[in-house]
Amino acid sequence: MASHGDIRRGRRAVHPGAWWLWALSLGVAATRTTNPLLLALLIATSAYVVATCRSNAPWARSYAAFVKLALAVLLIRLFFAVALGSPIPGTHTIVTLPEVPLPDWAQGIRLGGTVTAEALVFALYDGLKLATLLVCVGAANALANPARLLKSLPGALYEMGVAVVVALTFAPHLIADAQRLRAARRLRGRPDRGIRGLLHVGLPVLEGALERSVALAAAMDARGYGRTAQVPAPVRRTTTALTLGGLLGVCAGTYGVLTAQGTAYGLPVLLAGLTAALAGLWLGGRRTPRTRYRPDPWDTRAWLVAACGITVAALLTLAASRSPEALHPGVVPLTAPTLPLWPSAAVLLGLLPAFITPKEPS
Repeated sequence: MASHGDIRRGRRAVHPGAWWLWALSLGVAATRTTNPLLLALLIATSAYVVATCRSNAPWARSYAAFVKLALAVLLIRLFFAVALGSPIPGTHTIVTLPEVPLPDWAQGIRLGGTVTAEALVFALYDGLKLATLLVCVGAANALANPARLLKSLPGALYEMGVAVVVALTFAPHLIADAQRLRAARRLRGRPDRGIRGLLHVGLPVLEGALERSVALAAAMDARGYGRTAQVPAPVRRTTTALTLGGLLGVCAGTYGVLTAQGTAYGLPVLLAGLTAALAGLWLGGRRTPRTRYRPDPWDTRAWLVAACGITVAALLTLAASRSPEALHPGVVPLTAPTLPLWPSAAVLLGLLPAFITPKEPS
């Protein structure tokens, strides 16, 4: 844990919300391109920041699991392109698989058939974009302390935040328990791989998860989790109206922003919806009285971390509109992707948090 001297000298860890904004902004940047070189650069950027800034806590070790999940998603996408075909036409045939005849109601779907290089490259680009999104989410999980993130949530979202934080920390704890038990079995000369090793490791892992859940429930009950304060009925009705109206406004405004016909009203409706929703959350927080011990300040470093990610997302969005051919390399005809200069420099701005933030304390 960070000592009092470290906190006084300004070495407090960055606000966890800033890490989530940085990581989600990199994910937004990944949705703006299918260029595999830029996507690989985004993955490398997140990996370097995670390797530099994460702590040794169990929840910080989940990045490797997200990378493996991203790799599995990429392989599954390629498998579907081979087994189920692709609507992308192509002339470079790689292999011709036996095709299974399907009934008339399954028109548009095929099993087997010709596999072309264009279809595989299109599936690779598409799957790599989704894999990059998963890697960015994994970076946020590895860098943002879930307990501190829960402490920073508004009171109206406290119960939901507890559920989300417990869900996010469940997988890292399982991974840490499985690694510890496998290491113990290897030291005893017992198998830790295969079906037999999985059965001997899985049961203690699940038992530990159950014991941890019971202990967490007892601790939450002892701290008065779930208690609410008395709020007048008009305030409750106003809170409900503001929250629901704000969410509807956000949906309508987002639709207007994304469509060409709604550009005139989209942004004002979106801003009005956000204002109403935030007001509803503020009023809803009165039902959940909470105190914060050493609240995390949103300091200059947090602004810089969030600004780095938002800048990357904004510049990639601008590049996608200015030079779409560089960010979306062609598949038909098949062409080799190139690394555009200034979008690559924009992605490298995401590395700045590795140099301006301290390592997260364990």
